[in-house]
Amino acid sequence: MQMNGLAELVTIAKYWRRWSDPRLVVAVLNNRDLNMVTWEQRVMEGNPKYAASQEIPDVPYARFAEMVGLQGMRVEEPGEIASAWETALAADRPVVLDVVTDPEVPPLPPHITLEQAKNFALAVAKGDPGRRGMIENSLRQKVAELLARR
Repeated sequence: MQMNGLAELVTIAKYWRRWSDPRLVVAVLNNRDLNMVTWEQRVMEGNPKYAASQEIPDVPYARFAEMVGLQGMRVEEPGEIASAWETALAADRPVVLDVVTDPEVPPLPPHITLEQAKNFALAVAKGDPGRRGMIENSLRQKVAELLARR
């Protein structure tokens, strides 16, 4: 969302009234982090997160959407997500769902390479500031995956 998304919301605001069906939901997983780069640093290079360049302010994406004429909704609790999606899909205009998420939940693909696992461990060993959350969330995801297979 940080790289192109805000500008594209302006484009959507300009053209949505021309669409035969104005329903469009933009879900922003707002973790206040340039997360793809953070995780690339961790699993590709084995480097811990460099907070000074990765952490970003809590941008009010839903409010920005409203400022340009779209509908905006902020979701702060997991229990709110289902009703937020229902409301968004029933809206008469494009909607931005600003969903607050945890930046330390690893975006693990189904299969990671040994090199990626090694680099992840190296980033943790080097003192990554989110290491506790990363380890807890990684274990939680893998246990759920194993239980689902039974």
